[in-house]
Amino acid sequence: MDISFDQLKSMVVFAQVVEQGSLSAAAKHINLSRAVVSYHIKKLETQLGVTLLNRSTRTIGLTEAGSEYYQRCRIIAEQAFAANQQIENLKNEPQGLIKITCPVNVGLQTIIPALNQFKTLYPKIDLDVMLTDEVVNIMQQGIDIAIRGAPLADSGLQAVKLSVLPMCLCGSPEYLNQYGRPKKPADLTKHQWVIYKLTSGNIELKKGTRSYSVATKGGISTNNAAARTAFIEGGHGLGRIPVYDAWPKIKAGTLEQVMSDYQLSDINIFGVFLPGAGNTKKVRLLLDFLKDYFAKQQVRV
Repeated sequence: MDISFDQLKSMVVFAQVVEQGSLSAAAKHINLSRAVVSYHIKKLETQLGVTLLNRSTRTIGLTEAGSEYYQRCRIIAEQAFAANQQIENLKNEPQGLIKITCPVNVGLQTIIPALNQFKTLYPKIDLDVMLTDEVVNIMQQGIDIAIRGAPLADSGLQAVKLSVLPMCLCGSPEYLNQYGRPKKPADLTKHQWVIYKLTSGNIELKKGTRSYSVATKGGISTNNAAARTAFIEGGHGLGRIPVYDAWPKIKAGTLEQVMSDYQLSDINIFGVFLPGAGNTKKVRLLLDFLKDYFAKQQVRV
């Protein structure tokens, strides 16, 4: 069967519909009207003589034939994307737009200072930064790099380790004066905790060859890291805080580290991106810059 240029376009459109999850989202992503996207899908199904998508008012699903056909269409779209990347990498000076998402507190305290330096070094690269503690679908949002505290289980994404953030246990001096300073893991169960909802409720500690897991409970929980630190400073319990956040407050006397003779698990910071995106000159440049920047900024109490 001969393939026309128009059918190649329809195949790329079909791949985008599958990846974006709807005709409307695909239309927005590739800058076409929904009617044009629908036309391409219907024309493709007519040419092939099979149904590719099961449609309802709100969702779409792949038929068996559609699932098989999508794998081939995806390869065509990826190869076209790779061809554009190769041309971009030939340009002498990096340029273009990089869209980034990262958690709010990490973004404000570590990523934004890094991006300030990066933008000064590479003024022709534009930055679009989304700060949110929610996990963003980087495919649907067109994100180039997502800064996250763990690589995603989704095998369709790739991740590069950028840094390691050391952690510490802290409380306010007022809280510790009233309720006592814990000396051993068993003491931690007697304390109130400010719970950070995006992590496990257990605190993992090590000392020598021994490991401890402590369940935490408390009257305040939050999904925002800055709010967690503020509640701990306010005297509402203990908390596990990144050293970069705790250290200035420890020096200022509003926080106090406890059980410093025990080790906590560090947080690994990853740059997550779509397959192939890490090969673009501008994205690779930023990932390498962030790794170097974080290596120079490491702070331990």
